[in-house]
Amino acid sequence: MDRNRRFWDRTAKKYFKSPIGDEAAYTHKLEKTREYLTPGSEVLEFGCGTGGTAVLHAPYVKHYLATDISDEMLNFGCERAREAGVENITFQRANFDELDAAPESFDAVLGLSIIHLMQDPDAAISRAFRLLKPGGVFVTSTVCIADGLWFLVPVIPLMQLFGLAPQVKFLSARRLRKAMEAAGFQIEYEWWPKRSKALFLICRKPG
Repeated sequence: MDRNRRFWDRTAKKYFKSPIGDEAAYTHKLEKTREYLTPGSEVLEFGCGTGGTAVLHAPYVKHYLATDISDEMLNFGCERAREAGVENITFQRANFDELDAAPESFDAVLGLSIIHLMQDPDAAISRAFRLLKPGGVFVTSTVCIADGLWFLVPVIPLMQLFGLAPQVKFLSARRLRKAMEAAGFQIEYEWWPKRSKALFLICRKPG
């Protein structure tokens, strides 16, 4: 965990300044997610990074809790929120596995570009299920390295040895869907943008 945190602390400034790779796909994901948000929604985003998505969604909900393991990432998130005048976000450093939150606390949980970076993806998905209220939704965008990015499998461990890559799990879309269903979710929406290896899912906890 400490090594992972240090990696993201070092990467935060570059991450903050990097442009969105596919603006059209990102906009579609924002718009689709907002179909599931209401002015009364309590929302959790884990692995929020520099808070770009959090700041854009927060005006549509009651309260937005944005968490990450990296203090540097969160500092940039706070800066974004101040500049945008968004006041209903709480940025908190937390490992999702240890987040102090009661079961059934949230109407929506977001895990964007993070599931494949978790130590135990299945446990993270199950935790999201427990934290959601009945009828709540889990919104994810997950890089499926095992589908078409097989050449990275021997490369990433070498990069990790030199601190050039974070912890990564080699997930496939099939395995991700099965994990969602095993946790109890019903997959309501699925989209795989062209030129992307990230599978976007909106999954509902039965109410």
